[in-house]
Parts: sequence; structure tokens; C-alpha cells
Amino acid sequence: MEPLVALLAVAVAAAGGALGPAVLRRLPDPPPDDHPADEPAPPAYAALADAPRLGAGLAGVSAAVVALAALVLGTGWVLAYVVLATPVCVLLAHVDSRTRLLPKRVVLPATGALVLLAMGEWAVTGEAGEVLRAGVAMVALRSFYWFLWFVNSAGMGFGDVRLAALLGLVLGRAGVAEVLVGAYAAFLVLALPALVAALVRRDRSRLRQAKPFGPAMIVGALVGLLAGPVLLP
Repeated sequence: MEPLVALLAVAVAAAGGALGPAVLRRLPDPPPDDHPADEPAPPAYAALADAPRLGAGLAGVSAAVVALAALVLGTGWVLAYVVLATPVCVLLAHVDSRTRLLPKRVVLPATGALVLLAMGEWAVTGEAGEVLRAGVAMVALRSFYWFLWFVNSAGMGFGDVRLAALLGLVLGRAGVAEVLVGAYAAFLVLALPALVAALVRRDRSRLRQAKPFGPAMIVGALVGLLAGPVLLP
């Protein structure tokens, strides 16, 4: 039974990823004031959607992530959260890497769907502990990123704050170690490539270059989800 559940989870994630271009085409163009004045305007979302084989790429990455999660985490309730969040996060990582924007019309409905899933789990199982932990982690991680945005809004967008809530809920449902490792790993994922490039090319300016944080947050969350209990037993 478990292999069938895992295969179904992979298929659902792949289907969700394949819908990415259609989602992008329905988004309004980014407002002109949503990017720094000294940088070129980001491309329209519809233009991103027209990239060759984008749907297949998003579907493949989503399926691979869920397959790995099923292998590591099993086929319990946590996998349901991962299946719901993965296609959204893969799409957001793609968009943020090209526009430095995380559209709230994608992040907020996905977060709402995860909250409904948590409420559904509570109703079905009657067990509140793990669901409440997910809610606490969602609020805590969002609050942490809100504080970072408040003290340095030039270095972090509010889209990162919204994304933190989504990731915090999924990580919190998995466990405390997953939350702590996932939050910390995001900053390592962001900083290490720039540090390596600066050392190899002997160019410190690479350390000061602005980079989208969304992809690092998502990869860091994946590290926390898959390796949190191992790295922080």
C-alpha cells in the first residue's frame, strides 16, 4: 500500500508542477514599484510562462522532491503537506530567481490551503499536538523574518516574510529539528555560493551583490525537512 501512496503523491506533485505556466499566465504583471529603482524592471510573468519546456521542468523537479521526501519521511500526514507545498515552492523558486519577486497571489492561497489541510488532519485524527506545533512554527518563522525585514527592508522583501509562514507550517508539522535546521540552512544556502565565488575569483564585491532569498529559503527548508533529525538529533 505504501508504494502506491508514494506513487500517487509523486504523480500529484508532477501534475501540480505542470500547471505552473498556466498559473503564471493568470498573474497580473509585477507593479513597477516592486523592484529597486536602479535595476531593470522584472519580466512579465506571462513571458516567464512561455519559456520552453517550463511545465515539464517544474513537473520533473516537483516529482523528484516528493519522491525523495516519500523515501525519507514515509507516507504519513507529513507527506501530504509536502505534496501540497512542493509544486508551489518550485514555481516560486523559479519566479524569484528571475524577477526577485514572490507573488502573493501564489504564496497566500497556498498557505491558506496548508492551513485547511492542518485543520482537516485535526478533524480526522482528533490529535492536536502536531497540528498546533505546525501553527506555532508558522507564526514563529514568519515573525522572525518579519523582524529581519523590519530592520533591513532594503535587503529582504516582504515576499520572503510571507513565504516563511508557508515553509514554517510544513517544517513545523514535521518536527522542531526540521524547523531549526531549515531556518538556519537557508542562510547558508544563500551565503556559501557567493563566498566560494568571491574566494575563487578574488572579488569581494560578489558578497555584496543582491540575491533573491526565496530559492535559498526553499532549498534550506528541504534540507531541514530531509536531514533535520540527523543534523540536530
